[in-house]
Amino acid sequence: MRVTTRVRPTLVRRALLSVGLAALIAGLSACGEGSSVKFKGSDISGTKIGSGWALTGMDGKSYTSSNFAGKVQLVFFGFTQCPDICPTALAELSEMMRTLGDQASRVQVLMITVDPERDSPEVLRAYVSGFNTSFLGLTGTPAQIKQVAASFKAYYAKAPAAKGGYSMDHSSSFYLLDPKGDARVLVSNTAGTAALAHDIKLLLK
Repeated sequence: MRVTTRVRPTLVRRALLSVGLAALIAGLSACGEGSSVKFKGSDISGTKIGSGWALTGMDGKSYTSSNFAGKVQLVFFGFTQCPDICPTALAELSEMMRTLGDQASRVQVLMITVDPERDSPEVLRAYVSGFNTSFLGLTGTPAQIKQVAASFKAYYAKAPAAKGGYSMDHSSSFYLLDPKGDARVLVSNTAGTAALAHDIKLLLK
């Protein structure tokens, strides 16, 4: 008897994202070779990724990376209707900030939406501030989001859902930028709060 197995499209997309992430980490790590700092995440020093972006904050103000000079920036891509990865990430990042204690004031967490059509500044504010009032959600036009994602080499795409709706597939890693605004570390979203706090503390030295 012949048995066929159907694989859900979402699982296939997630598998492809995992493969793509592994390739990205390998490529960026190779570009960043030579640093003497021992990060828990992948060292991407010197890659110049994530530079030159300009977006709108959940407070309606315009922001660029230079607004956070002197702070370590933790950047990740997500969206407010994300069913699992994004709320889990935000909860862990909130716990990480508590772990950092007084040093948390020198860290800025930035969530860049990959769903600008639905994530207005007002929607972002209601969602992101529920996890930590210091976190900042960023949005923009579809063209701006595309440009920023490309600068970070981040992937995202619409995933059709029932009744004409859609969800979003997207990269889920964390990018750490040093106080000068240079990309330094790429950290898996499964690394845990201790690993993130470790690498942030190194960048704050």
